[in-house]
Order: sequence, then C-alpha cells, then structure tokens
Amino acid sequence: MSEGTAAARPPALARRDGAMAPWAAPDARRWLQLGLAAIWLLDGVLQYQSVMFSKAFGQMLAATAPGNPAWIAEPITWAAGIVEHHLVSTNTAFATIQLLLGLGIAWRPTLRPALAASIVWSAAVWWFGEGLGGVLAGTASPVNGAPGGVIIYALLAVLLWPSGANRPLPAFVAARQVGVRAARALWLVLWGSLAYFAVTAANRTGQGLHDMVAAMASGEPGWLASINRGGADVLAHRGLTASIVLAAVLAAIAVGVFLPEPAVRATVLLAVVVSLIIWVVGQDLGGILAGGATDPNSGLLLALLALAYWPGGAAVMPHPADHSPASAGIAP
Repeated sequence: MSEGTAAARPPALARRDGAMAPWAAPDARRWLQLGLAAIWLLDGVLQYQSVMFSKAFGQMLAATAPGNPAWIAEPITWAAGIVEHHLVSTNTAFATIQLLLGLGIAWRPTLRPALAASIVWSAAVWWFGEGLGGVLAGTASPVNGAPGGVIIYALLAVLLWPSGANRPLPAFVAARQVGVRAARALWLVLWGSLAYFAVTAANRTGQGLHDMVAAMASGEPGWLASINRGGADVLAHRGLTASIVLAAVLAAIAVGVFLPEPAVRATVLLAVVVSLIIWVVGQDLGGILAGGATDPNSGLLLALLALAYWPGGAAVMPHPADHSPASAGIAP
C-alpha cells in the first residue's frame, strides 16, 4: 500500500469484534452534548467549593422553601436539615454525582445512561435545591433564573438524546428524538412561560427588576459589578415598562420557531443574545466569580438550548456510534 493511499484514509476506531469502523467528526448534536457535559462538570467543581461544606449550603437550600405550598416546602426543609447535619458526606456525594454526569455525557459509551440519570437528578434538584425555581412562590423571573436553571438540564437531555438507527434527520437538532412538533411545543412552553413570569406582580413594580439586578453586584469583580450596576441604573423606576418589553421579546421568541426558516434563524439568534444578556447583566455569570454559586444559572443553558433549534444544525450524517448497530461497540 502506498503512503499516499494510507494517509488519505479517515481515522478508524476499534470495535469490540476486532474490526475497524471509520471515525466521524462530532456533528452539531454531539457538540451540544459536549457543551452540556462541560456545564455539568462546572457544576461539580463549584459544588466542591469550601463554602459548600459549611452550614451556608444547607441554609441556601432551606431559603428556597418560603412562599411555596406546604407539600413543596416541607420536604425542602427536611432535606436541608439532613444536609446541615451531614455536610461533608452529602455535599461530597452531590459534587461527585455532577462530575460523573458530566463525564458520562462526554463519553459516548455512557451517554444514554448519563443523560437518563441527569434527568432524574435534575428533577430532584429542581424540587429540593431550587424550590421549583420559585414558580409556585410568586418570585419567578427570567432575570433571576426562572423556571429554575436545573430543569433546563433535563430538557436539554431529552432534546439531545441519541436517536435510533435509520431515523430521518429533521431540520434542527432538537427535533431529532422528539420530532419537530414536540420540539417546537417544548420551545413554546419554555419561552412562553418566561414571557409570563416577566410580567408577574414581583416584576411589574417600579423597582422590582432594579433591585433584583442591583443585588447581584455584591462580591463580584469590579468590571462585572460595574456592568451590573449599569444595568440596574437603566431599570431604576422603569420596572413596569422593562417587564412589558422583556415579556414582548420573550413572547416573540416563543412563537418565532413556527415561522419560515429565515425568521427562525433570526429568532434563535435573538434567543441566544437575550439569554447571554440576562446571564451577564441580570445573573452575573451565575455568580460563579463571587463564590458560593452551585451552577451558572439559567442564561447560559438557555443559550445552549437555543442553538439546538438552529435550522440546518441536524442536516449532517449521524455518527456511527449513535446510530449504526454494527458499530455499537465502537470504543471511544
């Protein structure tokens, strides 16, 4: 065999039966899965911070209970009490689980069980760690992380689930497993709920959004606190107007995926921009630079989810490790 011929062949991966299968570059869905894995790894690292091994962590959990119905609040208080009495063991377990979820999603052979486990873990944390994102407490806002950042992990796991063999590729990644109609319906529910939360009573007051944004500046680096204070100044005494404008933008995003493809591209781009603005100005990167944050909050996750709806993102050949029965044993 000539050297030129050998060099022209694509890399190969070893199968368990000893044969070789061609290597395929990660497609759009795989890159999004890796993005989700990276965020889970970040969560695990943040959970290992020293403050999480103090009573502050249990108090943080307990603080999500007030305002919720008793059947939601009482289990949260009970769980927070257990954490406070077993700080080292419980927090070590939480951090390790999140690291394992990230590593499991990043490694193809464990992708499916890791995604399934992440859905279960996300649902539990949404209740016991976020108080359902304040949805039932009347405190939910797109700016402070509604409907709860962790539930978006579960939604991403569903939308990025590896589809079966011979499944036709739809127009965008999020529709591969659940189908176009279901994917669009999930988008409508998510962004439509954000539009609703933007105009709830807590957000319509003259200083509601201002106070919410201004409170994030404490403990942040100077450059980020400056951005935060600037955003708060813009919102001062304009809470009603700002909430209405924000709700209108979020509602437009909610219905935009049902429009022709050029409009869908503009919608997804707008969703990414709005998500990142919320993440930087309203959430201060989730507070991860101030210490004490357990995750990057919802803004980053919303941007990642929006990318899964980019038209044409699924119009590529599926990876053999995801789809081909003959290559199901491919080593990573």
